Amino acid sequence: MPKRLPIVAPQWLKSKARSLPLASQLLCCKSIDKLIKDSENPEHKLQKTLGPWSLTALGIGAVIGSGIFTVIGTAISGSKAAVANPLETPLVDFILHHSGLGGRPGAGPAIAISLVLVAIVCGLTGLCYAELASMIPIAGSAYTYAYATLGELVAWIIGWDLILEYAGSNMTVSVGFAAHVVDFLDWFGLHPSVRWISPSYLSDGLTDLQGNVLYNPGWHFGFNIPAFLIVLLLTVILVRGIQESARTNNVMVAIKLIAILIFISAALGYLHPSNWHPYAPNGMSGILAGGSIIFFTYIGFDSVSTAAEECKRPQRDLPIGIIATLIICTVLYLGVAICLTGLVPWQSMVDDAAPVVNALKKLSLMPGGHALHWVRLIVLIGAMMGMISSLLVYQLGQSRVWYSMSRDGLLPAIFSKVHPLFRTPAFSTWVAGFLVAIPSGLFDIELLANLSNIGTLFAFMLVSIGVIVLRYKDPGRRRGFRVPGGPVIPALSALFCLLLMSGLPVTTWFRFFGWLAIGLVVYIFYSRHRSEFAKAR
Repeated sequence: MPKRLPIVAPQWLKSKARSLPLASQLLCCKSIDKLIKDSENPEHKLQKTLGPWSLTALGIGAVIGSGIFTVIGTAISGSKAAVANPLETPLVDFILHHSGLGGRPGAGPAIAISLVLVAIVCGLTGLCYAELASMIPIAGSAYTYAYATLGELVAWIIGWDLILEYAGSNMTVSVGFAAHVVDFLDWFGLHPSVRWISPSYLSDGLTDLQGNVLYNPGWHFGFNIPAFLIVLLLTVILVRGIQESARTNNVMVAIKLIAILIFISAALGYLHPSNWHPYAPNGMSGILAGGSIIFFTYIGFDSVSTAAEECKRPQRDLPIGIIATLIICTVLYLGVAICLTGLVPWQSMVDDAAPVVNALKKLSLMPGGHALHWVRLIVLIGAMMGMISSLLVYQLGQSRVWYSMSRDGLLPAIFSKVHPLFRTPAFSTWVAGFLVAIPSGLFDIELLANLSNIGTLFAFMLVSIGVIVLRYKDPGRRRGFRVPGGPVIPALSALFCLLLMSGLPVTTWFRFFGWLAIGLVVYIFYSRHRSEFAKAR
């Protein structure tokens, strides 16, 4: 007879469990004690090697990577369209004005306000993550927290959402990395064939710095080799072990921080205050849209908590890692954003995948700007290290989510098999690597960046709700860290996440719900029949 698992269900369900067995399964939550006990199973146990410094470095590696060097340009300048398109209009604008916009509004110099708004949301959400992570130090992050607080169905939805979130982020970052590799080679006068350094599909075409058209929108014969290779290289590092991965990440984070500080110091002598006027050219709509675009780079918080099982002292170290990541990254984002908008006009960053290094390149060609030629090289190296560290952490987080879902029976068992030598989920890591590497070589990842944004905000919102639920269901459990202010901060966190989600295009909402619908089909026909609660039922 199979051992019956502890099932925690709402009181009203207990009286109807016989008549509604499926509903009982969908809303049943895993016992936190059971989750911790399962993680200690020798067959699935991960090596505990991470401390607060390594966790903070992992978080910085994820947050200060793609956004500060690439997506920040889109957040500042927005996107342009020849005709108004309701589907590409931010949801909040469509609801308020019942019409489409000619592109997505940019924040302009007011990107600093966007970043402060994002920092507030991340601060509130980071506190929620810290409390749950200190209570439930298990791999899987938001997925695991949802399973312990909101039930199996919501856990599946958030796990499926996290797969999209991490994959979309990885593809976006890897394509951004390839663009910076091209700029790096250009610094040395090397110009490889554009065919092998750009995606096969380009939604907006491809132009050079002078505006010359290299490829029209659509498909062309080619493959983004740098994007493909960097993902596979980091996959090998992750398979070999989290300790080696963390050491590699620490070195890259240090190089990246030095490069950012050099950029800020050098830029101070070339700022033009006139570039900051008008300060908020698109008003609150642009500020909100800018914050929504840049938000996906903050999934470093989530990545820190996915490594909970590999923490030496999770109840102490996880809150330190999450909150320290938030403070350091917000200060750096503000510094770069203020300097960047002071160096060049905010409109010049439209469709620029490398706004920081390209701004330095333009200024280095002007009289008196030769010193920036060398600053550009340093920033290029730091940018590439930043993107590598982001990819490292995102790939780590994605494979750990698959590992956790497999361990719970929601995905095939092979995804939770641990390598006998390296003690890492090798199969999950390899699958995640190839599923990111191949599309990175083929596609322009503009739409996936938006999906990453809405997926990240959705996960953050559910984590905030989970704190409130656990305060009610399990008030006596020891918490290594407790969010101050009772339910007020978690409620505000969930509300602000929803506000930022409203700044994303209508079409992103349709695609997101379409992805969740596919996930529900997988759950209904596969996962619910193989989960632990199905066996208990």
